[in-house]
Amino acid sequence: MEVVYDEERWSLFRLLREEARAMVRPVSSMGVEALAYGSIARGDVSASSDIDIFIPRPPDPSILELAIERCGFTVLKREIIQATPSYAAKGYITVGDRRSYSFPLVEMRPVELEFYGFAGSVNISQLDMGIRVPGVDKRLMLITPTARGHVESPIVGREGVVAKILGITVEAVKDRVRTLKRRERVGRTGVFLKRILKPDESFGEVFNELSEERPELRRRLRSYTR
Repeated sequence: MEVVYDEERWSLFRLLREEARAMVRPVSSMGVEALAYGSIARGDVSASSDIDIFIPRPPDPSILELAIERCGFTVLKREIIQATPSYAAKGYITVGDRRSYSFPLVEMRPVELEFYGFAGSVNISQLDMGIRVPGVDKRLMLITPTARGHVESPIVGREGVVAKILGITVEAVKDRVRTLKRRERVGRTGVFLKRILKPDESFGEVFNELSEERPELRRRLRSYTR
């Protein structure tokens, strides 16, 4: 099914893209790769769309915070989240309502990084050129951009085809299908670990403290240190 955007939706898309570019700039100024992912990358935005900027490789969190603040953003909240015991712990920096940066605190496994290809992601060059990319939304619909809007199609039963379109492995597609179907069936469950940082705490010191307390974090830290 093709969804045709009206001018209001195109205007919203352009506005959100400008916000995303502004958020990526401080990271790019450090020479660090950053990706905007989800609807902001695909183009199927709405008034409630998040702008999430993901940094694939573990950065220096202190330098990242400084760069963000120097570009005029106010850091509202900092937290460490680990979704499940086997997933990499990530740092989150919130700078506005549904506006945040995230980054791994240890090197991520390939299958974890492929999540961003599954949802659709764009780098600073693609943002500058207005490029949109295909990706899968929370309904398990493949969103393929068109000149007039996008075409959406179900992915269940077409995992191999979808993997080729997105440039990721079939295993990554199947994993996301299982996760989202379970979420639809039982609802969103709590994350394994969530720790909000105090103003005088750093990501490094808190992560090291948590690693001492939690064997799951220690295992990932030993296997995937920078």
